[in-house]
Amino acid sequence: MKKSRKILIVDDEKTAHQLYKLMLKPEGHQLLHAENGHQAVELYSKNPDIELILMDIKMPEMNGYEATQEIRKINKNVIIIAQTAYALANDRKKAFEAGCNSHLAKPVERMVLLKKITEYFDP
Repeated sequence: MKKSRKILIVDDEKTAHQLYKLMLKPEGHQLLHAENGHQAVELYSKNPDIELILMDIKMPEMNGYEATQEIRKINKNVIIIAQTAYALANDRKKAFEAGCNSHLAKPVERMVLLKKITEYFDP
C-alpha cells in the first residue's frame, strides 16, 4: 500500500489548487496550500514534515525560484517539483539551478504527476 504524503501546493491560481486536490486527495495525500512564495516559505518552516512541494514559478510577491532557494536554506532534501506553463529548456534549467528536483509543464496530467511522485518515494 502506498504511503500518504504531506504535500504543499504552491500556486496563485485557485483552479490549480482545485485540480491538484482532485488528483491527489483520492491517493490519500494530505494537502497544504500557499498562494505565493512568501506563504510557501512560512508554511514550510511551520511544517517541516512536508515531503513534497509542487512549486509554481510565476507568482506575485515572491516567485517560485526565490521561494525554492529560501526553502533550500531550511531543508536541502525536501522534494520540490517546479510546475509551470513555461516549459522551455532555459526555464527547466533555471528551475534546477534554483534547487528544484524536477519540472512539470502545465497543464499537469494526473498520471504524469502520480508517476513523478512514485519515482521519488516508491522507486
